[in-house]
Amino acid sequence: MLYARSLPARICMTGLLLVAGGLAQQTQDECDQDCLLERIEKLERDYALMEVFVFPGEVTSPSFTAYSAVAPPSDPTSTFSPSSHYTTFITSGIPFPSSVSTSQTKVQSSTPGTPSYSTPQSQTSSTDTIPADPNIPFRPGYRSVAFYGSWDIYTRNFQPQEIPAKRLTHLLYSFADNKPDGTVFLTDSYADAEKHYATDSWNDVGNNLYGSLKQLQILKAKNRNLKVLLSIGGWTYTNTNKHMDGPMATAAGRQRFASSCVELIRDYGFDGIDVDWEYPKDKEQGHQWLELLKEIRSQMDKYADKLVHKDDSGYELKPNFLLTIASPAGEKNYRNLPLREISEVTDFINLMAYDYAGSWDKQTGHNSNLYPSTSNPLSTPFNTASVLAAYSAAGVPSSKLNLGMPLYGRSFTNTQGVGKSFDSTGEGSFEKGIYDFKDLPVAGAQEYYDEEVGASYSYDEGSGTFVSYDTVAMALKKVDYIAQQKLGGAMWWEISGDKTDNAESIVQNVIEKMRGGGSGAGIESSSNWLLYPDSKFDNIRNGVLTPQVVQRLRRA
Repeated sequence: MLYARSLPARICMTGLLLVAGGLAQQTQDECDQDCLLERIEKLERDYALMEVFVFPGEVTSPSFTAYSAVAPPSDPTSTFSPSSHYTTFITSGIPFPSSVSTSQTKVQSSTPGTPSYSTPQSQTSSTDTIPADPNIPFRPGYRSVAFYGSWDIYTRNFQPQEIPAKRLTHLLYSFADNKPDGTVFLTDSYADAEKHYATDSWNDVGNNLYGSLKQLQILKAKNRNLKVLLSIGGWTYTNTNKHMDGPMATAAGRQRFASSCVELIRDYGFDGIDVDWEYPKDKEQGHQWLELLKEIRSQMDKYADKLVHKDDSGYELKPNFLLTIASPAGEKNYRNLPLREISEVTDFINLMAYDYAGSWDKQTGHNSNLYPSTSNPLSTPFNTASVLAAYSAAGVPSSKLNLGMPLYGRSFTNTQGVGKSFDSTGEGSFEKGIYDFKDLPVAGAQEYYDEEVGASYSYDEGSGTFVSYDTVAMALKKVDYIAQQKLGGAMWWEISGDKTDNAESIVQNVIEKMRGGGSGAGIESSSNWLLYPDSKFDNIRNGVLTPQVVQRLRRA
């Protein structure tokens, strides 16, 4: 909660609380527990900003304990177990210059593919950086995960600032690729690290990060429950081009892959790594994927050990970087994976429970149905229920699985309906046959719900256009399904496809129901990590929320 460092600051803080209390009493609005917490968090954020400009000489590293390590939660949707890797940060890493070094440490490899890093050292500067939003305590609950593509800033014109950060627990920035030797690299230097936004200065001194990745750091600092992971792979890089096949076959390739993951975490400020290999072609490659994940886990944990330090009160701070995968729903693909072992080394698994039907089929079908159809089996070549049963039989805890949901629809034209033949996939929002949810339903179409299979769609009898997608109502039914199956949460591909109006937004409606509906577990709460003392970028080492950035954000 709020903590004042001096008598003047305490007086000012008390004034803020009195004003807030008066406003709350005056409005007499319906403010539940989550609403109250949000208001308190806003007060904390405003107070932190106020300290910089009103009491600049007093802004130092925190002299209080945010919260202590928690016992394993008993909630079934929690991802904590003593025998698995903790999926949240016990403590938060807030970048206070008084506790970290701003000098770049040269990476030296003591063994092939395994970098070594320095431990944060103390220094005296205390006014270059303001505190980010306060620490948040761990609270078990549902995860809300979304992919965000580096390409979204172009034709889609969906900028990082538009990401609904307050509604998400995890954001997967996609996609990075890898070289034949296993080295992972970012694929769009302009989008990732160079584009200047309105709040960026062209006169900054030093080597600084810009682009989407700087904006994501700002979102992290302002929304401490948002963890940003780098997603590596995807369909084009791993299926069409098969870039993972070669380096995954050797220990050296896997080591280089893992070490470069750590380098990207260190330099760009990620909270972890997501690996999207589509797909290992046999059990041998499935085992190679497991070995890769073990190597990434090992090297990330070693790097986390290098970041252990104590704040002014002697409280130990340490990150635990996250490791996740995107997993297949097709039996021919998941049967090649050692699913139980993968679930043990990862923090959670994002089940791609979509793309069940498409242009590759001979008849129309549902894109993301929950159950099979007995009356029209051609309409459901796949179904989520059977996939979850297979994962459970393989030993994957349900709480480790996030149910993937599409923010798009697949279209078919000149068809008599679902499970029928079609001529083509028709138009789309940005590519043939695929409409963003924000563009649905198409003009002239009527929306329907198929209760037998748990799926929604639209159909235009005049043009014979069938589009399979999740409506808001269908997405809310999937929240009930997540609760019934005791899954860990929801995942969306991908966030730019959602509607921005809160009443029509799938993500907004799902999150609101998860907060108060379903099993009542609420949304998982856990702090991200903001301390990267060895980053090659000055503004990542020092923290992106400098007073100058705050001023530009206020004007934007």
